[in-house]
Amino acid sequence: MIIVYDKDSDGKTKNTHFSEMLALAKKRGIIPEAVVMDAWYSSLDNLKSIRSHGWVWVTTLRKNRIVNHNKQLNKLDISGEGTPIHLRGYGWVTVFKFTAKNGRIDYRVTNKDNPTREYVKSIMDARWSVEVYHREVKQNCGIERCQACTSRAQRNHIFLAISAWFEQHKRCISEKITLYQQNWHVIKNAIAEHIRILLAYPN
Repeated sequence: MIIVYDKDSDGKTKNTHFSEMLALAKKRGIIPEAVVMDAWYSSLDNLKSIRSHGWVWVTTLRKNRIVNHNKQLNKLDISGEGTPIHLRGYGWVTVFKFTAKNGRIDYRVTNKDNPTREYVKSIMDARWSVEVYHREVKQNCGIERCQACTSRAQRNHIFLAISAWFEQHKRCISEKITLYQQNWHVIKNAIAEHIRILLAYPN
């Protein structure tokens, strides 16, 4: 399903699209292990929407999110094995504190009953593979570079960009080279051909 964000024409926010996509997934019989999103989509309405479908969610909350009777999340003493907290307006959830090598701290939260740190880490690691896909389809396939104005043309562009990504990944598997190596081969061959023409026809 391809969604084109165009609030000026349909009045739908990104959170509205998020809720509608959840409802469509439910209608199609999808049963996810967990719904995963970043802090941008961790509003109470979104979390409640996921819960209404009977699904588990895992997300990252901002450090100043208010929990436990008006306390900021980063002011809590959080156990390495997770700490139950009361998310204002939602209910009880479990938070885990993850510290990256560069010192960045992420507060990862889930509504799953009795979650383990390993479970939350595995879910967020799986999410990262989706992030990698989005970066590749943007940087290598130009999915964001459509200059068309109509939603139909934009959808066609998105479809072709994703198709190009699949073709590149087939080459990744068969030739054991990365997407970036594939792009460099195109550039390198173009430069070599240009130099050949200049040498053959110097004037």
